Amino acid sequence: MRPARACINLKALRHNYHYAKSLAPHSKAAAIIKANAYGHGAVVVARALYDADAFGVACIEEALELRESGITQPIVLLEGVFTPDELPLAARYQFMIAVHNVEQVEWLEQAQLTQPLAIWFKIDTGMHRLGFAPEQVPAFYARLKACANVAAITLMTHFARADEVDCSATEQQIARFKTATQGIQAPVSIANSPATLMWPSTRLDWIRPGIMLYGATPVAEDLPESKALQPVMTLESALISVRELGVGESIGYGARFTCEQPTRVGVVAMGYADGYPRHAVNGTPVAVNGVRTRIIGRVSMDMLTVDLTPLPTAKVGDRVELWGNTVRANEVAAHSQTIAYTLFTGVTRRVPLVYQS
Repeated sequence: MRPARACINLKALRHNYHYAKSLAPHSKAAAIIKANAYGHGAVVVARALYDADAFGVACIEEALELRESGITQPIVLLEGVFTPDELPLAARYQFMIAVHNVEQVEWLEQAQLTQPLAIWFKIDTGMHRLGFAPEQVPAFYARLKACANVAAITLMTHFARADEVDCSATEQQIARFKTATQGIQAPVSIANSPATLMWPSTRLDWIRPGIMLYGATPVAEDLPESKALQPVMTLESALISVRELGVGESIGYGARFTCEQPTRVGVVAMGYADGYPRHAVNGTPVAVNGVRTRIIGRVSMDMLTVDLTPLPTAKVGDRVELWGNTVRANEVAAHSQTIAYTLFTGVTRRVPLVYQS
């Protein structure tokens, strides 16, 4: 079999969840497992997080997959429902739903439901994607409180720049949220992963850890809060060819890398069709047999090439780590002008997920 695979360390996953909880010991945590748990496998991840207070997903399809797989914890639809005919399903399966626009309020007011729904009332404090403007909050909160189809309301917002720990934008959003909700007595959820890690004042009734669950930090790697996280996914493969090239020889499509010295080159069974970023530059770190080296040449659909000059004994079949414990996903992302989120969610279906407890 082709050696490419993604190993998912469920022990590390649980560690990261409990680390998030330890930062906010008085808060409940909605573990964010949208997008197939950021590419880690939503059902398996949910089962591993059997003590999670709730799960957060993007849409009802993701929520139904969890329910139909036996997951019983509360599930929040973070974007709410997209059409009014989803509301009876949400009631049937007891999903909690975000409400972020007037249409969703009207759908709730007009729906015929078997039981009322728990609502997460989203306020736009500066992200400017979804949510009610601060001046709209009193009126729409009152409408939801008066609606027979609403059982309970949690207040929420989302930070745009919480990963920038020296930026005042998060403090400004917190202040807007406090002003908008003044006088309202309801549970509050405002902390995403960077806020959970770095902004203690946001650790209120609910936190919403996402990328941190999977061991990638949304803030600087060298911060103590980041160092406590453990990588969950290790993307790995093997060498399928080893060759010696002389000075002046070029490698791969476009001859992007030309050898300036005699170079030992390894070919790895991993490419952009597996989800590895095609735009990873020369020098992107990779580990062969636990020794860090670098990518040389352009990433192809099924293969990439690495510098084995520091590994004179490396041979066909030897293990290659693309990201994981030796090479962090954030490093690969930085060399590819992207973020770890896109690496994890971009791993394709031809890469099997192998779970380790």
